Amino acid sequence: MGTQLNKIELIQDYFDELYPEAHCELTYHKDYEFLIAVMFSAQCTDKKVNKVTDVLFSKYKTLNELDLAPIEDIESIIKPLGLYKNKAKNLKGICRGLLENFNGIVPDDKLKLTTLPGVGTKTANVCLIELFKIPAFPVDTHVRRVSNRLGLVSTTDVSKIEIALMKQFPKEKRIKLHHQFIFFGRYYCKALSPNCANCKIRGICKEKCKNL
Repeated sequence: MGTQLNKIELIQDYFDELYPEAHCELTYHKDYEFLIAVMFSAQCTDKKVNKVTDVLFSKYKTLNELDLAPIEDIESIIKPLGLYKNKAKNLKGICRGLLENFNGIVPDDKLKLTTLPGVGTKTANVCLIELFKIPAFPVDTHVRRVSNRLGLVSTTDVSKIEIALMKQFPKEKRIKLHHQFIFFGRYYCKALSPNCANCKIRGICKEKCKNL
């Protein structure tokens, strides 16, 4: 138990050293814009999402305007994202669902959020922590990879990983840590070329170090 606690403290201290200001890199001005941006980010970089949402939300400035926008136009704007037809369909469904069921307001409840098209557990959790500051630990590809490499979990099941991380890290630090895990996985502990040579916590890594 003591060894695990030491590991948790080591990770928290190192992440604070590397990324004291870790944050969500999706840009938005309204709650529904963020929800849509997170849905768009599936299998896509935040940088690409920000480029298309800048165009999309500049052209259609309200939820009602998006709801009425021709789906063909939405598809043409978000085509660079990949899976654009499905994402355009989900966008239309989200707009309709928000207007018909939630008075145009993004709900602060996971179950309600996941009734919207294209909104799964991860997307809902990301919205909860960013929009409403409700502690959660969304698991994306970076969180999954880092948590396994650091020996915090030994599974690829995102639900099990989320539960394990919620148990291991204190409630008041989960939101910041979620962003730090993503930054660490995105910029430092990359899938193919991790910066093992300079990593101060490589001693607890379960994967054979690379680039040494």
